[in-house]
Order: sequence, then C-alpha cells, then structure tokens
Amino acid sequence: MKIVAITSCSTGIAHTYMAAENLEMAAKEKGYEIKVETQGSIGAENVLTTDEIAAADAVVIAASTTVNKERFNGKRLIEVDVNEAINNGSSLLERSLSAPVYQTGSGTENMKEERQSGKGIYSHLMTGVSYMIPFVVAGGLCIALAFAFGGINAEGDLAQGINELGGLAMGLMWPVLGGYVAFSIADRPGLVPGMVAGMIASGMNAGFLGALLGGFLAGYTILVLKRFLKLPSAFSGLLPVLILPVLSVLIAGGIMKFVVGVPITAINEGIMNWLNSLTGINSVLLGLILGAMMAVDLAGPIGKAAYFFGVASLTNLGAGETSTIMAAVMVSGMVPPLAMALSSTILGKQLYANEEREAGKSAWVLGLSFISEGAIPFAAADPIRVLGSVTVGSAVAGALSMILNCGIAVPHGGFFVFLIPGAVTNVLFYIIALAVGTAISGFLVTAVKLAGVKKREKV
Repeated sequence: MKIVAITSCSTGIAHTYMAAENLEMAAKEKGYEIKVETQGSIGAENVLTTDEIAAADAVVIAASTTVNKERFNGKRLIEVDVNEAINNGSSLLERSLSAPVYQTGSGTENMKEERQSGKGIYSHLMTGVSYMIPFVVAGGLCIALAFAFGGINAEGDLAQGINELGGLAMGLMWPVLGGYVAFSIADRPGLVPGMVAGMIASGMNAGFLGALLGGFLAGYTILVLKRFLKLPSAFSGLLPVLILPVLSVLIAGGIMKFVVGVPITAINEGIMNWLNSLTGINSVLLGLILGAMMAVDLAGPIGKAAYFFGVASLTNLGAGETSTIMAAVMVSGMVPPLAMALSSTILGKQLYANEEREAGKSAWVLGLSFISEGAIPFAAADPIRVLGSVTVGSAVAGALSMILNCGIAVPHGGFFVFLIPGAVTNVLFYIIALAVGTAISGFLVTAVKLAGVKKREKV
C-alpha cells in the first residue's frame, strides 16, 4: 500500500514533525510505503509530487490548520487533527484505506464540508494563530534585545531603533490573525477584509477577541458575497480584484467599527483592567489556573487559550514594564518537558524505554526553549500519570511566579530570555519558581510510575 500524508500544527514547530515521524514509524511497522509533507513554520518540506499523489492508495491529512485539498481530488482521503497522528498513527493509516473518495466542489461546498466534520471553526482559528505567532515572537524578542542594548527604558539610538522594529512586528499580530482566519475560510479574497478588520480591532484596543471576531466576520462575508454575486463571464475578472475586496471591506469593516467593535473593546479592556487589579490570593489563583491550563493538554487548545491570554497582557505595556500574567504562562509551559527530562534521564531511568530516555535528553532543550510539546512522547505512552503529574507542577510554578511578582516583557524564548537584562523582573525568583515546579512534577511522575510497576509486580 502507498500512502501520502500532510501534517501541520498551529505553531508549525513540534506537533507537525512529531506527527510525521509517528506516521512514518506506523507505516514501516505495517509494511506500507509513505511520504509525509510537513507544513511547518518554515514552509512546506518534502512536498508531494503529482506522480506520488496519483500512485497513492490513500491520503492522510493530520492538521490543526486548514490544508488545501484540491490536488487530492478523486483519492481516498481522511482528515483529522494533528494529535490523532501522534496518538493513533497505526489505526489512522488503516482507516485511510477505507476513507471516502474526496471530490473537489465549490468553495462554499468545501467550507460546508469542513464545518460538518467539526474541524471548521477550530482549524480557521489555528490557521490564523500559526501565521500570527512568528510576528509575536519576532516582535517580543526584538523588544527584549532593545532592553539588552539600552536598559529597561531602551535608551540610545540603537536600542530605540530595535524597540521600534519590535513594536511594528507586535503591532501586526492582530491584522495578521484576522487576515489569515479569513484566508482559511475564504482563501485569498479573505485576506484584505480580514486584515482590515484586524487593524480596526488593533486601533480600537479590541485585542485578540476583536481580531478573531473580525477575521471570522470577513471570511464569511466573502463566502456570502461569492454565493450571491453572479456576473456575466465578460466581467467575472472584476470579482476577485475589485468587487469582492471593496464590498467585503465596506461590509466587514463597517460592522466591525460601528457595531461589534465597541462592545468587544469594552469587554477586552474590562478583562485586562480586572487582571491588572488582581493581587494577593486572587493573583495566586490566576497563576494556578493558567499554569494548569498550560500543561493539561501540552499546548493543545486549552494551552493555546492560556498562552494568548498571556500575549494579550503584553500589548499595552509601556517602556520598561513587564507582565506577571505572561511570566506565569511561560514558566508553566516550560515545566512539563523539563519534568519529564528530569524523571527519564535522572530520577527514574529504569522506568522508561530506551526511546523515552533518548526523548528525555531532547526534552531538556525543548523545555528550556518553552516548547511544551517536548513532553508529548511521554504523555502519549502514559497519559494519565504524565499529564496529571505535570499539571500539578505547572500550576505550582504559575502560582509561585505570581506570588514572587515575577514579570516578563516578551511572549517566547524560554530560559534564554532570562539572560537578557530587563526582559524579566525578579529573575532569580523566576528561576526558583521554574525549579520548584519542575522538581514537583519530576518527583511526582517518577513516584506514580514506580507505584504502577510495583502494583504490576504484585499481580
């Protein structure tokens, strides 16, 4: 059997390549031929050719983002979330061989198909997020570098220049989010109204919620216009370059600015003001909740919600200010892979298979880099013990970060940001919070795994 596949996750970093590797391993065990195209943060790699697609018996798409399926017309095709390939690669390949034959329809019909499959709204959101994250990371790290060169107030021409570049990149994140959510829904015609709606959200201080709503509004506006606007063939070329852009910007932009933008802005500002007012036990509780969210599904939908909650807290910071919310989110996200590395390479090596011990070595680097997905290989093999254990440690780390009033000015970078002067406040306490959370989860997962081994030995 010959199978071709595509894997893609919202960040295009870890899940994309882990899913590809798992599919390749499952195919090797079954004696199938497989080629996997990865659509990661650096673009498509190992791209499928027309001949390879034609020769394939089935197509597997494991993606959290929207993937163009037109080239697979007439092939058996199964489309699932990227986590399905990580957790159940073998059964996924089997199911693909009896999957329905995919037939290319109109854009509206294809969108109806996606919504009925349950992937529609979530995949559109994740597509927008996947394009937005590089702007957030690049902007945040440029701002951190400005602190390194010019102090906490980014003084000096060089520091100010770098700080301005970082601010420009960060300022584009909401238009990019809105634009690519709309792009996922309506293809290229959605980009213009989606980015305009995202820019309106940014200007009105409507934040993540506003940009997200604007993207969906723009995308579905395009679908409605394409369905009802019928022009003579002689004028059909005007539709994508003139009529759709103008009408969609007027409709989606107008609704965003004059109807839904104001209440969304009020909600966003209310949430941020409430968060900034949290002190004492309330801030500790928030740290616990955000910490648990970051670990419970290892950068899945729940973790992404917590992460963008943190990112939103960065958008209105002044020069030299840091966010305690983002600090709690980042330190919590670092705990799971570090805890599994600690358990599998130091505390309980005998409890893990050779492959897991090797994964543990990589998990040290992934954890320090704030890539929570480094714990996924361990969670896939033993989900209850691993997820339960890392959630406890992450929650404690988030709460400690809040108690110790740690703050951070950037949305990514992990431990390496700690080395940049001014990027982290109370950096020593922040390292303590990370170490305590990692130790708690590392010892806890080792203990529960050891208890499980002893129980099996008694049986």
